[in-house]
Amino acid sequence: MPIDDYSQLSPDLVLRAVESTGRISDARVLALNSYENRVYQVGIEDSVPLIAKFYRPGRWSDAAILEEHAFLAELEDAEIPAVAALEIGGHTLHHHEGFRIALFPRRGGRAPELDDPEVLGWLGRFLGRIHAVGAIRAFTHRPTLDIRSFGETPRDTLLASAFLPPELRDTWRSVVDQALDGVRRCFERAGSLPQIRLHGDVHGGNVLWTDAGPHFVDFDDARNGPAIQDLWMLLSGDAQAMARQLDSVLEGYEQFADFDPQSLHLVEALRTLRLIHYAGWIATRWDDPAFPAAFSWFDTPRYWQDMILSLREQVALMDESPLTRLF
Repeated sequence: MPIDDYSQLSPDLVLRAVESTGRISDARVLALNSYENRVYQVGIEDSVPLIAKFYRPGRWSDAAILEEHAFLAELEDAEIPAVAALEIGGHTLHHHEGFRIALFPRRGGRAPELDDPEVLGWLGRFLGRIHAVGAIRAFTHRPTLDIRSFGETPRDTLLASAFLPPELRDTWRSVVDQALDGVRRCFERAGSLPQIRLHGDVHGGNVLWTDAGPHFVDFDDARNGPAIQDLWMLLSGDAQAMARQLDSVLEGYEQFADFDPQSLHLVEALRTLRLIHYAGWIATRWDDPAFPAAFSWFDTPRYWQDMILSLREQVALMDESPLTRLF
């Protein structure tokens, strides 16, 4: 019977779930740094440890999770270093005591050096290859990145919550509405762009770097959307710095996939949506004890003051000329 939270997820249940797939544990369980899902490294007798991912109850349907797994399998078949779920007994998704679980091979690595042009070029090559596979077909059970789900819905969630300090509520509402108007104008300028299967959350924490190159992990946010969504988070600094980084990424990317320069209108718009969506995500997860413990600053006036300033900056940036390539 499905359950609706993680309150019953104990180390013993983790071991039972892993062993229900036929693997024999050596009883070593290490909780990894994950909030949306619960992820553990589990020791396996006479073998290397595995990564056990317990999907958040109620977030995804089984069909949506299986689409994530199928995408990862396609990437693995194309020899792209994305860490795919293990198929055990013909299945990648398993059910145990109300939880959905998948097992993954353990991959080590470190955060990539995103200020290194060679590293950015390498990441660009693999993202180009991921997008070439992602463009073959769209997800049918997973969502599409849009203004409604990433901006308007979290805005409404936050306005309906008790998190916004009363003295900042009207100011925050006004600024977030201005920001969403700017996002809409950016999407209009970008025009119609292909909606392909994406990783959805490409930041340094989801890329494990080794001497042999990167491994892409955590496709939990995989969805349909414009290719730039998987590129913009690799860019930071002022416009000149981001332009240099973009050139390095695209030098590798365009060896395997086409890049539409119109999508550069979306860089600051997507950054704005991420700011709003992130706050809405924390608010909707606050009943999970892991969230107040990890994000204690969220329930403070200072956070909302800083968010107002960040959104005002984004409003100004979205009215400026879009990022351009140097070469």
